[in-house]
Parts: sequence; structure tokens; C-alpha cells
Amino acid sequence: MDSDGFYMKKALEEAQKAYEEGEIPVGAVVACGGRILARAHNLTETLTDVTAHAEMQALTAAANSIGGKYLNDCTLYVTVEPCVMCAGAIGWAQVKRLVYGAADEKRGYRKFAPAALHPRTEVVAGVMAEEAAALMKAFFKERR
Repeated sequence: MDSDGFYMKKALEEAQKAYEEGEIPVGAVVACGGRILARAHNLTETLTDVTAHAEMQALTAAANSIGGKYLNDCTLYVTVEPCVMCAGAIGWAQVKRLVYGAADEKRGYRKFAPAALHPRTEVVAGVMAEEAAALMKAFFKERR
């Protein structure tokens, strides 16, 4: 398995934790220098906080881990395309690479704010997209 696949699998493990906790199943991992700096999943229900998305949690934890706000040597792996809020945070953190799984046609940043990321951020889409999409579909099917 390539490194993007390896880290996305870790993000999917986080998404599974969110699913089991009744949270929308999105998981995120920040990797840098061949190691994981942060793992996170959605906590919006748990924390009663609309900003507690997986990406926001992972960015904060990674910044705390390195002792600085810029993640310009890091890659953020997230199971679903980030929303506009998260894309803005990813841009401000100057994340080097964003790798995501499933596209979010309704609320993804590409629809509303395709320029929100830092201009140097490399984007890789569709890594393990089927697995991420299946988890989201199962979650919402249970709740409808």
C-alpha cells in the first residue's frame, strides 16, 4: 500500500470511531516526516460545537504537537472533501498537501470556495473514496 493509502486507512479508522459514537463519520490524520502528528474525527455532537469537524480537531492537535501554527511540511488526510470552514483553516495553516477520499457535492469547498486553500497546497482527491462514501451512506441510511 502506498503512503497515501496507509494514512487514509488511519483516517478511515477515525471515521469508524465517529460512526460508533453517533457522529457524522469523518476522520482525519495529519502526517509529517513519515509519522502521524494527529488523529481526529468529528466531535460536533459530543462537544455541542459546530466547528468541531475532524479536520479542525486534527489541525489543532498537529499544531500543538509541533509547537507552531504552520503545517507547511505536513499532509492532511481526510475521508471526505473538507467544507468551506475547514478549507479556510487548511489554507491558514499552510498545509503542504491535502488528500481526501469521497467528494462532497453538496457542501464541499470546491463548490463554494475553490480558492480557499493556500496556493501552494497540493490536492489529491479520491483516495479510498468508495470506502469513505460507503461509511457515510450507511450512517445516513440508519438515521433516515
